[in-house]
Amino acid sequence: MTGVSSSVADGVLRVVLDRPEKLNAVNTPMLEQLAERISGGNDEAIRTVLITGAGRAFCSGGDLSGRDTDGAGDAANEVIRAIVNMPKPVIAGVRGSAIGFGCSLALACDLVVASESAFFQLAFTKVGLMPDGGASALVPASVGRQRANRMALLGERIPAGQALKWGMISHVVADPDYDDELSGIVATIAHGPTVSYHWIKRALGEVTLSDLDDTFETELKGQQTLALTADHREAIRAFRHREAPNFQGK
Repeated sequence: MTGVSSSVADGVLRVVLDRPEKLNAVNTPMLEQLAERISGGNDEAIRTVLITGAGRAFCSGGDLSGRDTDGAGDAANEVIRAIVNMPKPVIAGVRGSAIGFGCSLALACDLVVASESAFFQLAFTKVGLMPDGGASALVPASVGRQRANRMALLGERIPAGQALKWGMISHVVADPDYDDELSGIVATIAHGPTVSYHWIKRALGEVTLSDLDDTFETELKGQQTLALTADHREAIRAFRHREAPNFQGK
């Protein structure tokens, strides 16, 4: 079990983060499988890719249990590269939480269709870490530097309605109508001019995400350094005991 499932119908590759008991928290094997499944969208029969989460969350971020997480940073970056480099539109269908890497995953997509009750959060500072998965480029490209700083430094939850106003996501849909609205948007894209979409995506990416590879490198160096700090160890201890961490700046 890798925690990822996929299916193809009507030209749509549907990729599901399928670990609902962990709110779709990702570990290294899951990230590797996710990148592989998304890359399947390069098949000529596929016209668009839809990424969703099973259960009540889109993705709650990295698995903090410490198991199967070696190389998770590199694996996460490969997922984002697979989305950004995909010549076809990739749509994120977000219900519930999109936290940490889950936020990066959603914002890497070309359209983000969120339920009204969904929220987005860069919660890295709560565990003594920094944004990864390209979030340091993806978030300011969507909402600007000051709002990106607000999200990264304060770790606030950003409700879907506010995320739409900020320009972070493309759609917010009332919860009762969500499945039908998402299906309609996916069908519209799947029946659209795929070659046109490819060139639009390429041009917008060159303007807004030209520094993504440099960002990956900086984030990896930062996370490797921060993972060794006393603050991060304290955050993990507090997480396991369901306590508030006592950060000392060390």
